[in-house]
Amino acid sequence: MYSVIKPNFKIVVVICFTVIFSSCGNKKESESSAANDSAHTETTEIKLTDEQIKAIGLLTGTIEYRNLKTSLKANGKLMLPPQNQAQVSVLMGGVVREIPVTEGAFVNKGQLLAVLVNSDFLQIQQDYLESQSSLEFLKEEYERQAELQKDNINAAKTFQQSKSNYNIALAKKNLLAEKIKLFNATPESLSPEKIHSSFNIVSPISGYIKKINIFIGKFAETNIPLFEIVDNRFLHIDLTIYEQDVAKVHEGQQLTFSIINDPHHSHTATIFSINKAFEDNTQAVIAHAKMIKVDDNLFPGMFIEARIQVDDYKTMSLPDAAIVSNGDEHYIYIEHEKNIYKQMQVKIGTSDMGFTEVIPTEKINDTDRIVTHGAYYLLSQLTKGEGEHHD
Repeated sequence: MYSVIKPNFKIVVVICFTVIFSSCGNKKESESSAANDSAHTETTEIKLTDEQIKAIGLLTGTIEYRNLKTSLKANGKLMLPPQNQAQVSVLMGGVVREIPVTEGAFVNKGQLLAVLVNSDFLQIQQDYLESQSSLEFLKEEYERQAELQKDNINAAKTFQQSKSNYNIALAKKNLLAEKIKLFNATPESLSPEKIHSSFNIVSPISGYIKKINIFIGKFAETNIPLFEIVDNRFLHIDLTIYEQDVAKVHEGQQLTFSIINDPHHSHTATIFSINKAFEDNTQAVIAHAKMIKVDDNLFPGMFIEARIQVDDYKTMSLPDAAIVSNGDEHYIYIEHEKNIYKQMQVKIGTSDMGFTEVIPTEKINDTDRIVTHGAYYLLSQLTKGEGEHHD
């Protein structure tokens, strides 16, 4: 009986130890799995110092709603209306005495650009003062002859002659006054004691001085522009719309555009008119659009690429740089707390003009601050952390 029980006792002992070791192994695996899950959860957030944020140039922005799917592509050019650009020239040449402005400076309409000197201007002023003096005498004579005519004291011919002389002198005085105004001088301010050989050149419009073609001491010619001025505040867009797309475009439509050489910065505009005839040698019309805001880095002649919104469909979108990829997965980073950024997985859709449609896996509020520059740095830090853990 004893010899039968002893082997069974060994089996029971082995089974007990096996169960104990198995339990311990499962516990260790469970703990290891939990630790891995915990580590994975921790690596979805990263905290940066102010110095790190400054060093990588980290920037944040918010979700934008853009029409990336149902928009019409069009190319164009930044243009300036003719009334907002000017070439300044003179009717009478002169030696340049003063230039109180510089290229690139903003000037207001009527502001002094240069002072020229020409002795011929003295003659015009002299003729005006002589005409004014003569006119006063002829006016008195005309009025005297008119009084005599009422009483039939003088001959009608004498009265008519005095009237003619007065009108001729008046016309000459007005003509010389207009000439003086062309030199930006005031005729009424002239007197025998106030005659000048110099005259002013003033700006005909407000704007920025693009070019100065004179210098001190140079003789300014009448047929050469002295200054070129542009007012870029009134820049607008000329878009080329081809025949098959003309029906899709109308006044009041919104559009976004970017400079060909700077596709990551977008601007907005509104179409305000469309030409009613095709351009020469092409089956296309020009649509004109007014910019909502004209930035200082936009200049006439720049080529642009635009997207005209043909309907109101808009979707969540972010700048391309805000979305980073790790294999087939795509992520964005939201500022969860100050200097703490949480990784969120997203799906992506249509991309256009530097923006990409995003479909978040979690809720994103319109006010959430999302990393738009520096996202790759955050991804590399998190990926590095995961790699060290697995090692």
